[in-house]
Amino acid sequence: MPCERPLREAPLFASALRALNLPFQTWAAQQLPLIARSGDGEEDPSLQLAEVMDRSLHSLLSRVTLGLSPMALAEAYFDWLIHLSLSPGKQLQLWHKGVRKSVRLAAHMARCAAQGGHGEEPCIPPLPQDKRFSSPEWQQWPFNLIHQTFLLQQQWWHNAATGVRGVTAHHERVLEFTFRQVLDVFAPSNFVLTNPAILRKTQAEAGQNLVRGFWNFVEDWERAANGRPPVGVEAFKVGNDLAVTPGKVVYRNRLVELIQYTPTTETVHPEPVLIVPAWIMKYYILDLTSRNSLVRHLLEQGFTVFMVSWKNPGKDDRDLGMEAYHELGPMAALDAIGRILPGARVHGVGYCLGGTLLAMSAAAMARDRDERFASLSFLAAQVDFTEAGELTLFIGESQVAFLEDMMWEQGYLDASQMSGAFQLLRSNDLIWSRITRDYLMGERQPVCDLIAWNADIMRLPYRMHSEYLRRLFLSNDLAEGRYEIGNRPVALSDVRVPV
Repeated sequence: MPCERPLREAPLFASALRALNLPFQTWAAQQLPLIARSGDGEEDPSLQLAEVMDRSLHSLLSRVTLGLSPMALAEAYFDWLIHLSLSPGKQLQLWHKGVRKSVRLAAHMARCAAQGGHGEEPCIPPLPQDKRFSSPEWQQWPFNLIHQTFLLQQQWWHNAATGVRGVTAHHERVLEFTFRQVLDVFAPSNFVLTNPAILRKTQAEAGQNLVRGFWNFVEDWERAANGRPPVGVEAFKVGNDLAVTPGKVVYRNRLVELIQYTPTTETVHPEPVLIVPAWIMKYYILDLTSRNSLVRHLLEQGFTVFMVSWKNPGKDDRDLGMEAYHELGPMAALDAIGRILPGARVHGVGYCLGGTLLAMSAAAMARDRDERFASLSFLAAQVDFTEAGELTLFIGESQVAFLEDMMWEQGYLDASQMSGAFQLLRSNDLIWSRITRDYLMGERQPVCDLIAWNADIMRLPYRMHSEYLRRLFLSNDLAEGRYEIGNRPVALSDVRVPV
């Protein structure tokens, strides 16, 4: 390979290979099929290799960053830093706020000392959603002072990250989120000596809780390294403990299986229900157990229910796009239902990402005067991505390009790479509280049906997820009437069935 030596010696690329203990020759052999796929045969091979080099480096970095783009974070940070450095008024304001908070903390400390460390009202309450310091033990000396210091620092950094003139709104949200994540690492609730509940338990058990926590950590690490599910999930079996409603597969293709459930009533509605769940999760979220099953509820109301169960894609499915999901998912399911119940109109139900796809299919059917839907219901589904919530923190051109490079090499987005973003959005509940409970308290949370379902992970094909992020999240094509199915645009306003 003529450019092996300069590529091998590129500092950042070489560092990434060393960090992953990946010899250059092994990496080069892995890239040959990707190089062949990256061009049409007419492009300069050196340009193809340059693209493969860039994409491969980004893919290597993603293994360390859990799929988050370091370029996007750096862009937000330097936008804030440069504008702040040229804003002496904001700097003076932050200095003034820091002095005032120090004075408040000193006065609070003095009052606590005068009252023996008890009964003094906090100088700053935690945010309503922050339950880390809700225990009465946090109001006792010296833990009241410790957590008050942390909350004042947290408030100061929030003030520092926001309100800097010239910083884009997206960069401000990213930076404020990043600062909050860093501060949460050092929260006093995460350490033995500064968490009163952990300290009390450690003293009462002579440190046995920490010994159990260490072995809990070892077990979790071994399971994660070997791709095994979390502790306790093995007790839940699909068909026995989960997805227990009797049904049968009546149709399958390369992407879906269609499950039919028979109603349990004497009178049966002539119009069946088709449920389209998201493909980022297993279908039985809507049929967990007999106590919490939408499928069972509909059967008890006399409806025949059909459920789409999505295949877990692999490398060979990398080129399946959103249109393939439309054709092989809802449209194929409607065709199969039509063969089983000829002439019956269908009540469509879409959940999460499945609801977005169902809306796209309904708009295409309305455009083509296909009247097989009797009604549409959407559960936690989004069709207008103007305000897409906290997930927009992770969606920008840099982040999407980074994810595309990661998926381009492996052919799909792995669930572990996808879950990192969701966990960071609720890091106190999903990361730090679990670390505190499992590794410092030495306790295990009982596994429930929802946790077992959440551990049954899915993957997302490269092309589909790229189109979803670019055309829906970034461009909002569906809501604005630019999205095309069958090379023709669809419009949600064309849908006339009851919603």
